[in-house]
Amino acid sequence: MKEIRLRKGRDASLRRLHPWVFSGSLHEPTGGSPEDGETVRVIDAGGNALALAAWSSRSRIRARVWSFDTSEVIDRYFFERRLRQAIDRRGGQATRPGVACRLVHGESDGLPGLIVDRYDRVLVCQFLAAGTEAWKEEVADLLMTLLPVDCIHERSDVGVRELEGLSPRRGLMRGSLPEARISIIEHGAQYFVDIETGHKTGFYLDQVANRQLARSLASGCRVLNCFCYTGAFGVAALQGGASHVTSIDASEAALRLAEEHVDRNGFTDRHVAICANAFQQLRRFREEGRHFDMIILDPPKFADSRNQVNKAARAYKDIALQAAHLLSPGGLLMTFSCSGAIDMPLFQKITADALLDAGRFGQVRHWLHQHGDHPVSLPFPEGLYLKGLVCLVD
Repeated sequence: MKEIRLRKGRDASLRRLHPWVFSGSLHEPTGGSPEDGETVRVIDAGGNALALAAWSSRSRIRARVWSFDTSEVIDRYFFERRLRQAIDRRGGQATRPGVACRLVHGESDGLPGLIVDRYDRVLVCQFLAAGTEAWKEEVADLLMTLLPVDCIHERSDVGVRELEGLSPRRGLMRGSLPEARISIIEHGAQYFVDIETGHKTGFYLDQVANRQLARSLASGCRVLNCFCYTGAFGVAALQGGASHVTSIDASEAALRLAEEHVDRNGFTDRHVAICANAFQQLRRFREEGRHFDMIILDPPKFADSRNQVNKAARAYKDIALQAAHLLSPGGLLMTFSCSGAIDMPLFQKITADALLDAGRFGQVRHWLHQHGDHPVSLPFPEGLYLKGLVCLVD
């Protein structure tokens, strides 16, 4: 097995079980240049073995750790064990009819670069790194044997693959799609998931618990749901007794599905959809003197890397500022960031600054994160990407 040697003093993170090895921490590989995706042994400056990892020559993250047990063999049985562990941790969610959930969450499940989402009897996979790309066929075969599913669809059509020197991939891997859209049930509400072209793998599974919280807070409220995508937050609010929901998104296709979801769940008379840029629409509402009792801000990622943090912070502040002007006294602001480069203290500061500039006072009533089936390994804080606040605004 080829080895990659760390520079002196660069082994602390690995000894704390962090699964990434960056290019600046390494000497040149010994024993020849590894192929992308090949398993290599990571050794410290003194030659002591620390981990087994997947090599990537083009990424700034040169190696992603498969195992810190250097006696382990990285083969089909290794992946079978890790997949079983991840599935077992999800309990009944892994097999219950109609359920949608995340079954494998990358590094936090010991399978860096692998995402597996379940939508009833369909699995959607993302192979995001050179290591998982090298093992994708074995992973697909194993998933078909481990779970009662009809097919596996690949959605490796995301920009992060470019950093690994991988081209985007999308399409059927195993079995056959039962239908173009997959029907799922979430806390009594029915949704349709477009796994071929929808955002992420088709649905925002990371917001399950936060949608339930919105449901519990929405009774009697006039709700504004910004960046609504296919309307799941709005449906949850209507389930909770919201008097009316206004949904905003820039995508006509997403809004059509949002309206279908509202109709399918029996709330058509309490909902209106507006196709617009949310930044502009918030300003129009302010000019019109509109007010809402609850505003949900769930925008797309504004920062893909550290060098975009300042620009992203301005965008998060802008929408929070406009929302603050629209909230009735005692209203609730539910605001999110899915940008990993924006941590919770910074996000709280951005929100606080926005309310201050609007002349409003806010109290944090709930701290929000991704759903539990998107776990965060303690040595890998980067796994915590979604953060949010529910603020009472006076």
